[in-house]
Amino acid sequence: MATEHLSPLDLAFWRIESAAHPMHLGALAVFTSGGPGAAEHAAELLAARCAAVPGLRRRIHDVLLPFGAAAWSSDPGFDPARHVFLVRTGVLDPHAAAGPLMARPLDRGLPPWEAHVLAGPDPDSFAVLFKFHHALADGLGALALAATLFDEGPTLRPPVPPVPGRPPRSTLRRLPEVLAARVQDVGQALEIGAAVARAGLPVGVPAALTTDLTTGPAVPGTRAVAGLALDLDEVNLIRKSVGGTVNDVLIALVAGGLRRWLAGRGDPEPRGAGPRALIPVSRRRGPGTSGGAGNRLSGYLLRLPLAEPDPLRRLSSVRSGMDRNKDAGPARGAGAVALLADHVHPLGHRLGGPLVAQAARLLFDILVTSVPLPGFTFTLGGSRVREVYPLAPLARGQSLAVAVSTYKGTVHYGLVADARAVPDLGALAGALRAELNALVREVS
Repeated sequence: MATEHLSPLDLAFWRIESAAHPMHLGALAVFTSGGPGAAEHAAELLAARCAAVPGLRRRIHDVLLPFGAAAWSSDPGFDPARHVFLVRTGVLDPHAAAGPLMARPLDRGLPPWEAHVLAGPDPDSFAVLFKFHHALADGLGALALAATLFDEGPTLRPPVPPVPGRPPRSTLRRLPEVLAARVQDVGQALEIGAAVARAGLPVGVPAALTTDLTTGPAVPGTRAVAGLALDLDEVNLIRKSVGGTVNDVLIALVAGGLRRWLAGRGDPEPRGAGPRALIPVSRRRGPGTSGGAGNRLSGYLLRLPLAEPDPLRRLSSVRSGMDRNKDAGPARGAGAVALLADHVHPLGHRLGGPLVAQAARLLFDILVTSVPLPGFTFTLGGSRVREVYPLAPLARGQSLAVAVSTYKGTVHYGLVADARAVPDLGALAGALRAELNALVREVS
């Protein structure tokens, strides 16, 4: 059987990880009451089902050729007990328990995923924190893998291994042109970012969104997680009134929420162009498609208009910026830096991983990502999923990442922060809600 190497982008995610900056993404699923013993039953089901999913039994190992590459192999000693954990938290808020768990890197010698069943003081309720290394899957891929562990329902096809092969001839003919455009865009962004970094913090970036690049290893207490649930009908009311997309409104809520949060902290009035948000763009066709294992991502860069005091004008600015990004396409601009991974030798990923990790601060200031969920209801052992909060990795040099999804008529924001730089993450969640209320008043 031929060795299945990690794709270039998957390898990049694997190599840039450090103990201080684990590269796993997550999802916190909160369940309705399933009766006494529901948490224990859920843990038993997850442990039994994961052993039957090939994609969850694979681990990553280095290979000799090509130099610097890594490959997937089945773990012959796969043990569900090393991946599924029952955690008796003793707290009502599952987000409080999720923070320390998100700080802990996955064991790189095992298949890179975990599921933590969080049992609170109420014996009838529980939550599950899923952690998947970014080398294993992007948001949609992680959703497809997690779906295999839930009760039977509408099928989500799990990811299948990518088929090795050369790019299409049309792509090969255009490769010099495509590379030149990407390198020019990304190179310009790096030059600007480096010049600004030498002078201090990036222009327009609140200090609360950055952290010390020399932060030590991630340990319990260094990550905070918070969640916010909003009414999708209110988001749609805004969208129908002003145009654009639901995603435009969700990003604008982040911009307005950050402005309100910073004001509440007593920070100076935002000035300048605003922080740069990286908006990942999936190259998959949708949550019900396989599209191959691993990551299929590009991205847009968008300046968040924190200096604009008017909520509707902030939304208009976000909408215009996203329209420009879409017109250019996900293969252009500095946000498409992920696509450059395809043209880097594996040895470059191995040697340059730490440098690439530090460069994230020069390219963007905050991650704002969206993970679409299917419309049907997830259940586990008969307990119904009530809320789903996606959780994004926290890049080196940054202190806040925002992920958002919609599920059963509700928008769920998952916030991950460096707890030392952002001790008031709950206040940011409140500011996001206040921004939604302000926009609803404006359009009502």
